[in-house]
Amino acid sequence: NFATNIAAGAEFGYTLLWVILASNLMAILIQTLSAKLGIATGLNLAEQCRKHFKPWFVKFLWGLMELVAMATDLAEFLGAAIGFNLLLGIPLWLAGILTGITTFLILGLERKGFRPLEAVISSLVGVIAISYVIETILDKPDWGNVFYHAVVPMLPGPESVVLAAGILGATVMPHAIFLHSALMQGRVKVKKPEQLKRLFKFELVDVLIAMGVASLVNGAMLIMAASTFHSQGLTTVGTIQEAYKTLEPLLGKASQSVFAISLLASGLSSASVGTMAGQVIMQGFLHRDIPVWIRRLVTMIPSLIVIAIGLDPSRTLVISQVLLSFGLPFAIIPLIIFTSQKKIMGVLVNRKITTILAAGVATVIVVLNVYLLITTFTGG
Repeated sequence: NFATNIAAGAEFGYTLLWVILASNLMAILIQTLSAKLGIATGLNLAEQCRKHFKPWFVKFLWGLMELVAMATDLAEFLGAAIGFNLLLGIPLWLAGILTGITTFLILGLERKGFRPLEAVISSLVGVIAISYVIETILDKPDWGNVFYHAVVPMLPGPESVVLAAGILGATVMPHAIFLHSALMQGRVKVKKPEQLKRLFKFELVDVLIAMGVASLVNGAMLIMAASTFHSQGLTTVGTIQEAYKTLEPLLGKASQSVFAISLLASGLSSASVGTMAGQVIMQGFLHRDIPVWIRRLVTMIPSLIVIAIGLDPSRTLVISQVLLSFGLPFAIIPLIIFTSQKKIMGVLVNRKITTILAAGVATVIVVLNVYLLITTFTGG
């Protein structure tokens, strides 16, 4: 999110704000369906795929979602490492090792149940939200332009489409679709139709609040980049490190520290969630499990390689989010198939309008991905 939003704001100003709003509306719908699947069936999305699809297709989906999970881990791990690097002034390789140790400690809370882990992650998200309230006050945005571009769609050129796909992939996130259905499985066990409906209503409120906060924070990131960098003609501030260095002369030293703290909190919280999602994907598709510390160790390796060979971390982050966008249809389409069948969902089966809207979201994502492929292989 940091990489895509900062690159979008610096290069295109407020123009892509509508993509954040649209992506969050899509995410609300998809996460609601995911939660509903877990509540209604007691099985997560990966387990439903294993139950209803042919073995060869299940293996294909598992392989694809493992790649998506790796892309997610890469982004989240690099984000936290850059946060440590900027905040403490230590080399990126050392920041990577420190990130690994910290995420191990956070994931260790899972042994005490899901609530302590959720409390830590919620606290980290709170830090991000407060940080961006401060950043928004400091950067004094043009609110007229903000509200205009939040609702008026436009895509000025091929690079804006790449960034739009990155924002979409970083917001909807295939691994989160699998994880959300799993989190609903054993949280509150009810079987009576009226209880299922009531539980789903509570979960709907939960999703609306969570995605509402996410939308505001994402919007604030892009607004900060637009009002601080784009307005000064600094349209090439495309990396997180450049953004950090440029903030001090424009907004002061405090803005730098707030930025680095929010980035670190974001990376640590999402890295922990990404590892949990990887566990759900493997367990659901293959009915196999590996210790969470082994998974965390394995998924650290690509990130440490990126750091060791000196690739641009911010560009790597953006490309990883575009990869997430390509993986989205393979999570969303099975989700729509399952939640629209009464024999699977019972009283929580989708209404017709819900299925139509979800199918529309899937179509938009597929069309965007095809357009990206065409522009990539034909040189734009």
